[in-house]
Amino acid sequence: MVSAVQLLVIAKAPVPGRSKTRLSPPCSPEEAACLAEAALACTLDAVAATPASRRVLLLDGEPGEWVPDGFDVLPQRGAGLDERLAAGFEDAGAPSLLIGMDTPQVTPALLVEAVEALTAPGVGAVLGRATDGGWWAIGLHRPDPDVFVGVPMSLPETHAAQSRRLAALGHRVEHLPVLRDVDRFDDALAVAAAIPGSGFARRVREIRHRHR
Repeated sequence: MVSAVQLLVIAKAPVPGRSKTRLSPPCSPEEAACLAEAALACTLDAVAATPASRRVLLLDGEPGEWVPDGFDVLPQRGAGLDERLAAGFEDAGAPSLLIGMDTPQVTPALLVEAVEALTAPGVGAVLGRATDGGWWAIGLHRPDPDVFVGVPMSLPETHAAQSRRLAALGHRVEHLPVLRDVDRFDDALAVAAAIPGSGFARRVREIRHRHR
C-alpha cells in the first residue's frame, strides 16, 4: 500500500572537508566523507523500502551515483538550516515526513510508525528527539515557514525549541522514539554496534582498524 505521506531526506553530498567534519579527528576528511556516504546510503535504503507517495532528497551539493532510483533530487535553498528546512517543505509539498542523514539505524518499520502517527486523527505534527538534544525527524501536514525560521538549529536545545515552536503554532505533536545521531566518532561506534551487519558498520570497522 502506498502511503499518502511523502518522505524527505535532507543531506549534504558526501564530499571530503564538507560532510561530517566533526568526525575529524580521528577520521581524515576522506574517511569522514566515506562514513557520511555509508550513513546516507543506509538512510536512503530505509526510505526506499518504506511506502510513500513520493521520495525526495533535499541535497546540499551535487548528486552522484550514490543516489538510488526512485528519488526526486531537489537543491537546498536558504541561508541557515532553519531556512533550508522551511524551503524544503515548501518545495516538496506536504504532508511530508523529513529525516536527516545522521541516523543510519533508522528502519522502514520506524518510518511507518512515524507516518502512522502523523496521519492519526488530531495530530498536527510529529517530532523525533535525538540524544544530542536535536531532532532526527519531523513531519507536517502542510508547509509552514513559521515552524522553522528562527528556531536555533544544531544545538543541545534544538528539540526543546522546536517543540515549543510547534506548540505555539497550535500543533498537537506526537513524539517519536529517541535515536542517536552520528556526529562524532564515539556516536559512529555506538550506532555501528546497533546495526553490525550494515554497510555503515563495515565502514566504521575498517576505519577503526586503520587507526589502531
